[in-house]
Amino acid sequence: MPDPFAFQVHATAGAARAGTLVTPHGPVETPVFMPVGTQATVKAMSPMELAQCGAAIVLANTYHLHLRPGSALIREAGGLHRFEAWDRAILTDSGGYQVFSLKEISKVTDEGVAFQSHINGDRHVFSPERVIEIQRELGADIIMAFDECPPADAPEQRVADAVDRTLRWAARCAEAHDRLPVLYGAPQALFPVVQGGTIPSLRERCAAELVKLGAPGYAIGGCAVGEENEVMYRVVRQTAVLLPGDRPRYLMGVGMPQDILECIEAGVDMFDCVLPTRSGRTGAAFTSQGRLNLRNACHTHDHGHGLDPACDCYACKAFSRAYIRHLVMAGEILGIRLLTMHNVHYFVNLARTARQRIAEGSFAAWKTETLQALGAVGEKGSRDES
Repeated sequence: MPDPFAFQVHATAGAARAGTLVTPHGPVETPVFMPVGTQATVKAMSPMELAQCGAAIVLANTYHLHLRPGSALIREAGGLHRFEAWDRAILTDSGGYQVFSLKEISKVTDEGVAFQSHINGDRHVFSPERVIEIQRELGADIIMAFDECPPADAPEQRVADAVDRTLRWAARCAEAHDRLPVLYGAPQALFPVVQGGTIPSLRERCAAELVKLGAPGYAIGGCAVGEENEVMYRVVRQTAVLLPGDRPRYLMGVGMPQDILECIEAGVDMFDCVLPTRSGRTGAAFTSQGRLNLRNACHTHDHGHGLDPACDCYACKAFSRAYIRHLVMAGEILGIRLLTMHNVHYFVNLARTARQRIAEGSFAAWKTETLQALGAVGEKGSRDES
């Protein structure tokens, strides 16, 4: 039988790759940016609009959907694809990042994580096995192994302990995944997560053990959690080469445009971040000429320019900066929708253009030109759109 998650690299530019990942809900061309739909929705956008933006795969979050509305209700609906009316690929995060970001209301042990709901205070327990069971009920094409993400400033022993636990949990996730029958007529691909902080020897050990699982893809976790950008790039470069060349590599939660380009150059294939939607809700637009703050008064009388002259999205073709600024300042929902629509289009197209440039053999020069046009933007990425 053909591999339901076959991955093929079509072209390279140094370590950068242009490839295709097959999924039960259609092919995903890589490099790819995956919009984040934590609560089974990409905020302010409909599935139709996402498809029009060119999104081939979106994310949802196990932690948040477990708390509300619950995986049983989503199973009742026939899985996430039917529940949110999205017929393309879906990836679900395991909830491991929430263990990191909500550590004040959680307790980590070898068995799993006990935590309080941030919604109503109820107590819950996530074990590796339970996380796989929940993701099976959600029905995403790609599911993530449960992992422990230590903070960037954690001492080496704390990072080593997190690696040990991540490896034990990955093995338990794989066992649970193999044991459970297919639920919605299509298999799920389980990606384990490489941890190890900024310590090369720990990254090497974690990657070496996870590769033994023979997974259909691998994720690089524990980046953009407080370390400097150059440190993150070094970690990604060192980790990517440790992973199989014939499997997709997913860098979790790293989403600034310059970060995406640097990490594509390092050999990463898949990216996600909430910045496109979160920035849209705060009046900001990512453009080919840098980031725009539509709250700035300089846009008040700008009737001659769209958000980005290089963009062909609906927001850019139909509306001026002056109009969108008016919507933002008036608190109109349409302003948030147009900015979000543009930002998602920009990020999806950035990855798509990188793919084209890799195939054409002009990636390095294009990357340099693009970074020069963008300038420096000092904001970190995130995986949690709660």
